[in-house]
Amino acid sequence: QVQLVESGGGLVQAGGSLRLSCAASGSIFSINAMDWYRQAPGNERDLVARITSGGRTYYADFVKGRFDISRDNNKNTVYLQMNSLKPEDTAVYYCNVRGSTTGWDNFNSWGQGTQVTVSS
Repeated sequence: QVQLVESGGGLVQAGGSLRLSCAASGSIFSINAMDWYRQAPGNERDLVARITSGGRTYYADFVKGRFDISRDNNKNTVYLQMNSLKPEDTAVYYCNVRGSTTGWDNFNSWGQGTQVTVSS
C-alpha cells in the first residue's frame, strides 16, 4: 500500500506564491508519472500539471508560465510551485502518483487534498 501526504496549502493574496508538496511512502518499487489536480466547488477535478519518470512536464493552459512542477526521486516527493496566483486558482489541490510496488502490483494513489485560497 502506498500513502500520499500533502502539505503547503493556505491563504494567499492575489499575485502571491505557494509551494505544495506531496510525499509518497510505503511499499514503493518505482514511480511513474506524478500529477497535481485541482477541484473547485461545483467543478470537475482538472489536471493541473504532470511530471513523468523521465522528468518531462505537462501543464494545463490555465497555469502555463505561472506554475512549476518538479520531483525528488530520492524522497518520492512531487512539488508544485505556484506563482502569480489568481483568485480563480482557489481550489482543493490533490496529488496523484502511479507506479509499482515491491510486490509487483501497480498502484494509483491520491493525496488527501490541500486547500489553496487566493484572495483578491
